[in-house]
Amino acid sequence: MTPTRTGRRGMTLTDAAREFWRHPTPWLLAGALAAAVVARIALGDWRWSDAVLPVVVLAVFPFVEWVIHVVVLHWRPRRIAGVMIDPVLARKHREHHSDPRVVKLIFIPLQSLAGAFAAALIVGLVLIPRTALGVTFLVTVAAIGMVYEWTHYLVHTDYKAKTAFYRAIYRNHRQHHFKNEHYWYAVTTPGLADRALGTYPDPQTVPTSPTARNLFSRV
Repeated sequence: MTPTRTGRRGMTLTDAAREFWRHPTPWLLAGALAAAVVARIALGDWRWSDAVLPVVVLAVFPFVEWVIHVVVLHWRPRRIAGVMIDPVLARKHREHHSDPRVVKLIFIPLQSLAGAFAAALIVGLVLIPRTALGVTFLVTVAAIGMVYEWTHYLVHTDYKAKTAFYRAIYRNHRQHHFKNEHYWYAVTTPGLADRALGTYPDPQTVPTSPTARNLFSRV
């Protein structure tokens, strides 16, 4: 069976959204966000820290996204103490690079999403001492997850946005996939972390990588 691809001439935002909601991870993220918002409203106990925490998380997230992309998604399979270490997220990301237009490979793998939910719950409900603040954290993380999933999906469609902000995100991520996989790791911002961490070169100075579509292959 041929995998579904995102190609569609003249795709509108409505077309893109219709396809987006045909997949499970957007619904799981939306459900988690709705549940967290309801829980946060029910808890009350509003303090200044509930306004500060989302700002801090949003400021840090571009760098977290960069680290995950570089260290986890682009993990090179290797043996450690005789055991082959090759996480599912890295395997799926290599598949995604091999054919960036296959829709099902754009979304966060369900196993990885389950792990992310578990990690967020541990941070929010165990490591953060005030329950209400911990749920504020969960709301923030779920909202970021929705933005990430939608942005990453949209970049891989044929939708042509009107805003300069989105066009910059689109251009950078396309360069990561089709120009050189060693640069432009940002997905939800126009290269904030890339600029700070040295992976935002002038595209004219970067050679086209022969392994952008086949990570870690020998050429």
